Amino acid sequence: MNNVNKTLYIPLYGKSLVSKKGLFLNDKKAEEIWATEAFKLKGKSKSKWLAYYMGIRSAVFDEWVKQVLSEVNDAVVIHIGCGMDSRVLRVGNSEHSWYDVDFPAVITERRRYYSETDGYKMISGDVRESAWLDEIPETKHAVVVMEGVSMYMSADELKSLIDNLSSHFEKINLLTDCYSVLAAKLSKFKNPINDVGVTKVYGIDDPKILQNDKLLFVKEHAMTPQKYIDKLCGFEKFVFKRLYAGKLSKKLYRLFEYKQ
Repeated sequence: MNNVNKTLYIPLYGKSLVSKKGLFLNDKKAEEIWATEAFKLKGKSKSKWLAYYMGIRSAVFDEWVKQVLSEVNDAVVIHIGCGMDSRVLRVGNSEHSWYDVDFPAVITERRRYYSETDGYKMISGDVRESAWLDEIPETKHAVVVMEGVSMYMSADELKSLIDNLSSHFEKINLLTDCYSVLAAKLSKFKNPINDVGVTKVYGIDDPKILQNDKLLFVKEHAMTPQKYIDKLCGFEKFVFKRLYAGKLSKKLYRLFEYKQ
């Protein structure tokens, strides 16, 4: 896998760690895969604090998907840049078709641990192009998750992706995390993804630049809600709140919701 693909091991480690600790997520699949793969992380990418952040971020995305799916009966779920994530197992897909999408090398690895069913498919492709959408026959309503993806795509590439989604589906609910422009600039000096060889990332300050005439920005979500921070205790809670939930953190990393 190339360096961008290797970034999938950072959240995988984080979710495995918090699951073992009984924090934020119950993710036995992450524990299983990490125990088998044990990719050699180093430096900041294996930080306990970052693992907590990855766990909370995933819990926030899970909660959003569950809420949206509880309100609709005819939507498909599309997890763009799924990596080795087990959201399909954590959230469940018994009533909704689910598509996990990532680069060919990632999907090849993923197939070692996940099996397709009538309601669950894995799509190998580059989301900067449109061909992968041809594998999704449904066109009415999509719930789209992009976690840890946008920062590896330029604004023009993100706009193209959103336009392709808007052309394929009548309705869309989309949640994506984004670096700010400042965070993208700072990333070349201090970012856990540097530990797997990634130095080029992108940031967005105005969520409305990704809008088109169909899909519109709805609101910004909290990346680290207090209810999850409260699951930590004492010194860990004190440090995490200042490192990952303070004013500086909110200037660097944001969570945007869109709807069509």
